[in-house]
Amino acid sequence: MMDLNNTLRNGIYFVFLLMATLGSAQDILGDWNGVLKAPSQELPIVFHISKQNGVYITTMDSPAQGVKGLATDKTTFENNELEIVMSKLMIVYKGSLENDTIKGTFTQGGMPFPLDLVKGKFKFKSKSQEPSKPYPYLSEEIVFYNSDAGSIKLSGILTLPKGIKKPPVAILISGSGPQDRNEELLGHKPFSVLSDHLTKRGIAVLRYDDRGVADSEGDFSKATTFDFVSDVEAAVAYLKTREDVVDIKKIGLIGHSEGGMIAPVVASKNKKIAFCVLLAGPGINGKEILLTQARKAYELAAIPESEINLNEKYMDQIYDICKNYNGEESDKQISDLFYKIKEESSGVLKAQFTNEIIENTIKQLTTPWMITFINFDPDVYLSKTTCSVLAINGEKDSQVLSKINLDGIEKSLIKSENKDVTTMELKDLNHLFQTSKTGSFSEYAKNKETFSPKALEIISDWINKRY
Repeated sequence: MMDLNNTLRNGIYFVFLLMATLGSAQDILGDWNGVLKAPSQELPIVFHISKQNGVYITTMDSPAQGVKGLATDKTTFENNELEIVMSKLMIVYKGSLENDTIKGTFTQGGMPFPLDLVKGKFKFKSKSQEPSKPYPYLSEEIVFYNSDAGSIKLSGILTLPKGIKKPPVAILISGSGPQDRNEELLGHKPFSVLSDHLTKRGIAVLRYDDRGVADSEGDFSKATTFDFVSDVEAAVAYLKTREDVVDIKKIGLIGHSEGGMIAPVVASKNKKIAFCVLLAGPGINGKEILLTQARKAYELAAIPESEINLNEKYMDQIYDICKNYNGEESDKQISDLFYKIKEESSGVLKAQFTNEIIENTIKQLTTPWMITFINFDPDVYLSKTTCSVLAINGEKDSQVLSKINLDGIEKSLIKSENKDVTTMELKDLNHLFQTSKTGSFSEYAKNKETFSPKALEIISDWINKRY
């Protein structure tokens, strides 16, 4: 949920990108990276160039936007001149190989931007909060198996504070999109930072790669939120076998974004869960999450109010169709509504909704994961959650809006007659719990802070006061 999946499952972010150039057949094959200097921001671009049956094949990544493996339509390289075409996004890249650099121009919709490339893999600079060895605690590589999903292997790390016999333990649950054990995104490793902080404060932590990601088995692309619930339940079952190192009566869940949906599902079913920490977790249904998220994103982009209202009017209807998706019939209904947006737009949305984008968006909206998300109502599970709960949201969160979701969480937990509930809105923090100016997605990668120290202290203090 709201955590940026491949292109961020919960919001539709349209990326303007293209491909690189080369020198001779042997020189151009490989990875090339550079920085696209657009008016509003600078975007790192990575191009992967290969050759199949004598034809150049290129895919592109935009690391700062969490986008990987975009296919291009055509790549030609003759006389040290490279041209790459991505027709769906109206992009052409032309460049010349000069020594070890490709000097070129990226053009989209007739607007040119300079883009020079150098050979090699792109790497984000290490963020200042990222922990480094030697750690002042024990770190154990572990595996466990989900018997409800064909016994797939899930791989991760269990960190244990030194000098504390059987500490409480928290399972970290990632947000939407394929995430590794560090929830790595845009150069940040928030779960690594959170785990490091908690373990230093005497709390053991289990974090793991999502199914089908990194060292874990399974098929992420076919999974829904409830499949991820079963993976968390498998992690709980594993910890119950580790009575040698943790207190199995003090197993808690810390979920970020979609993870904040998953934790209450698990806790509502398993009354032995000791606590839940919901980080930017939802308190309203999936449809409302998407509508409020889109409105906020458009407001931050200074889209006219009339266009925002137009989009919201028809997206409300589109999501209702998705709730009861019925194949081609539903696809046609959704397509008709997108074209109504296009027809009635004063210009901004008309340009955004090209035929190709409408087609691709329908595919995204009708995946099993998205249909499950749109139908998801957190009240069903929060109203049955009786363990201790801490829910914190960033004031500037533009993906899971703070006030409306915290209010929803509180109202649902009142129904459960939960006696230990703490909700907090943290000033100036965004969806990733970084100190932020606007909360917009474009700030995530630029931000030097991975996880607000204030938020980290709130989480560890809250757990330690109880356990």
